[in-house]
Amino acid sequence: MTIPGTARQRWTEIRELTIRLAVEEEGMSTAEYAIGTIAAAAFGALLYTVVTGDSVLSALTGIIGKALSTSAG
Repeated sequence: MTIPGTARQRWTEIRELTIRLAVEEEGMSTAEYAIGTIAAAAFGALLYTVVTGDSVLSALTGIIGKALSTSAG
């Protein structure tokens, strides 16, 4: 089976692009890991602050209180 010229050229371009992408980017660099870790820690600290705040605690207490005080049926 022979492949026409334009199809062969396109196939070659796709193959070369795939190889180039696989070789060039093997994963995150150390700097990217550091930034990702800092962002995750900051998000965790923010989430902890929000969840342990008075407004969230009182809202959760109110929701649980309503759930326990409602009668079934």
